[in-house]
Amino acid sequence: MLKSFWREWGRELLIALVLALLIRAEVAEARRVPTPSMVPTVQPGDRLLAEKLFYRFTGPNRGDIIVFLPPFEEEGTVLEQFLGLEEDYLKRVIGLPGDTVAVKGGKVIVNGEPLVEPYIQAPPNYVMQQITVPEGKLFVLGDNRNNSYDSHSWGLLDQSAVRSRAVFRFWPLNRMGLVK
Repeated sequence: MLKSFWREWGRELLIALVLALLIRAEVAEARRVPTPSMVPTVQPGDRLLAEKLFYRFTGPNRGDIIVFLPPFEEEGTVLEQFLGLEEDYLKRVIGLPGDTVAVKGGKVIVNGEPLVEPYIQAPPNYVMQQITVPEGKLFVLGDNRNNSYDSHSWGLLDQSAVRSRAVFRFWPLNRMGLVK
């Protein structure tokens, strides 16, 4: 009797573990924000839910907040990825393939038009010459434009480096809600 109890309990625990691994690998994962690069939208210490399914059917859209492997780091092991030991970045998609992007006069200019950006900490205090985003690449910026290590610093991001899209803040409780 006791032996069958432990066998059944062990089987249920194994099923739960496999389901949790599949959900984290294929559907959604929790993320902790380590830096102030996305202030005021996301604060250091915020906990976000990032979903992975959407981009299996469509590509990123301008304005999406994405989680990605920085372009200058190599992919970690599966265990490092599962445990969240690698430092993925969180930034906002500004330029899509085919877009032109420039920064001048405190404005981000996309396809010749200044972006309306009510979500930024402060206007950018730098200038960036116009570039055209090639196929398979993205131009991403942090909302804290002047305190973000992003595409204006290191260049374009490979779309293949995108892991997920941040959609919901679940911590702290007083700021719980959709991330936009």
